[in-house]
Amino acid sequence: MHDILSLAGANLLSPPVLFFVLGFAASFARSDLEVPQAVAKALSLYLLLAIGFKGGVAVATHGIDAKLLATIGAGIVLSAVTPFIAFALLRIVSKLPRADAAAVAAHYGSISIVTFAAATSVLVTAGIEYEGYLVAVAAVMETPAIVSALLLMRWGGGAGANSNSSASELWREIALNGSIVLLTGAFIIGWVTGQKGLDEISGFVIDPFKGVLCLFLLDMGLVAGRGMRQGARDLSLPLVGFGLVMPLIGGVMGAGAAAAIGLSVGGAMLLATLAASASYIAVPAAMRLAIPEARPSIYLSLSLGITFPFNLTLGIPVYVILGNIAGS
Repeated sequence: MHDILSLAGANLLSPPVLFFVLGFAASFARSDLEVPQAVAKALSLYLLLAIGFKGGVAVATHGIDAKLLATIGAGIVLSAVTPFIAFALLRIVSKLPRADAAAVAAHYGSISIVTFAAATSVLVTAGIEYEGYLVAVAAVMETPAIVSALLLMRWGGGAGANSNSSASELWREIALNGSIVLLTGAFIIGWVTGQKGLDEISGFVIDPFKGVLCLFLLDMGLVAGRGMRQGARDLSLPLVGFGLVMPLIGGVMGAGAAAAIGLSVGGAMLLATLAASASYIAVPAAMRLAIPEARPSIYLSLSLGITFPFNLTLGIPVYVILGNIAGS
């Protein structure tokens, strides 16, 4: 337990977390600090490329086996089921319209690749090994949550994606979403080139990773702070409570799945983190098309303004504890 508490303290005082806090505080103080949009996009592209490539190399090294396939299958199931749990909880604790509740639920079934990156950074710093192929799980956990949200709308008589034209546009948006394309493509390239490919570009995808993550989280802090200032009026106390409790529910579900599969301590922690995180990149883009009547001031404020900071500061140490309990 002492080691876990030490890791929690180290995470709170780690450079990535502190840079996020700096950006969040600067935004609330209405500082003119900003990261140019083009730079922020380049940082995002780098993180997706590095994470995907290293995950592909891990699969090439590990090989395809039953455990890998079971882990991917577990990720798909978690992504598909979690929105239904989130939706039911939202309907109990809030009076959100069905469209808003379905859109929020989709975010919590999907994943935050930046939270995943921060979690892997914590594991590397602590010297805890993990299954690198979990990035493949991250890649497949985007779409099922969106499908579940559409089902929630359709079963309730909602208008989301009811026409063939809007449906085809939505699936094109999902399939060609830049983050999914780059993450999946980099994963495949890493898988094809293997360790030899990693050795060739290790100075690009390994050494600068933490520094780039710090700069990206500074920008995320600025974005989260602005979102909270603008969307706070739409967030009731029960909704804020949901944004803090739902990741813990997802984390327990992910840890349970990891225990059933037999993942390592680090692998169980990462699967718990994926199940606990909430999307703020791919899903918002899909929701604009699928459920246009849903309010971004609610689903983005919850995922980016409440759940993301919670996971980054306090959640990750909790998921380490879950990993220690569930991991083999």
